[in-house]
Amino acid sequence: MPDNRLPSTAADGALRLPEWGVILAQGPDAAAFLNGQLTQDMLHLDERRACLAGYCSPKGRLLATFVAWRVSADAVALACSADLLTATLKRLSMYVLRAKCKLSDASADWPLHGLVGRAATEQAGTALPAEDWGCSARAAARVIRLPTVDGMARGLWAGPGLAPQPALDAPLWRWLEVRSGVPRVVAATADQFVPQMLNLELLGGVNFKKGCYPGQEVVARSQYRGTLKRRCYLMDSAAPVTAGMEVFHSEDPGQPAGMVVLAASSPQGAHAALVELKMAALQGGTLHAGSADGPLFSPATLPYSLDALAA
Repeated sequence: MPDNRLPSTAADGALRLPEWGVILAQGPDAAAFLNGQLTQDMLHLDERRACLAGYCSPKGRLLATFVAWRVSADAVALACSADLLTATLKRLSMYVLRAKCKLSDASADWPLHGLVGRAATEQAGTALPAEDWGCSARAAARVIRLPTVDGMARGLWAGPGLAPQPALDAPLWRWLEVRSGVPRVVAATADQFVPQMLNLELLGGVNFKKGCYPGQEVVARSQYRGTLKRRCYLMDSAAPVTAGMEVFHSEDPGQPAGMVVLAASSPQGAHAALVELKMAALQGGTLHAGSADGPLFSPATLPYSLDALAA
């Protein structure tokens, strides 16, 4: 199996992330409103921590995933895929009703930059938190520590005041995002996955002790009744693939066995993808993108264990 890790010196710099946008919830009821809509406990979100969260349909399917952080005592920011922001903002706004909460597209006020390698520590300075998903203030901005990939530190700079030097190539950032194993729902994959299909609960994006939210019964049933038979895996691909592409198994070519969640190609020409699959599809045969004779997938190693998901 090829080693697709980048050399530790290959990725170093900062990059504006136009594929991300930010929704801002403001008002005395902002956290309580979001707590009733998302998979995460938003009432106890600390200003020193960011978190993953999902927004589900009543059927428990993810309409969007977020990186969330508290801006102030009465404001919470939600970073999501830009191609889902308008629809997600509209849908969330329908349920505000009498809550003292205003939702808005704050992408211009909270521009997002990705930081990798030495740039992550030098540009963020002492504000770069030591632990994954730690969040710290840097003037009007926030700095969030993302999971390290292949030994390289990563951060998310949210807000103004960053001069992205040295510049990081976009393919490098996307490659590291895929290899991190952290899923991001995009327009092509919205309303396709229960959170556990993307390992979201293992990554801390689902709180099973909080109150109700849309789809909560489906998500809880999948967790406690052992009904889930699909998970998210890291795969190497023989050719470039795209999010939303169906995946087929050689022994059952008539129906898809899964779907590509995120995909990227490295500057060295390797290809990788996060793929949601039937767990049984890994027991034999081969997996292919797009059709039964499409580009071959081969299993790679996620940076976290799936064993805990069986509990």
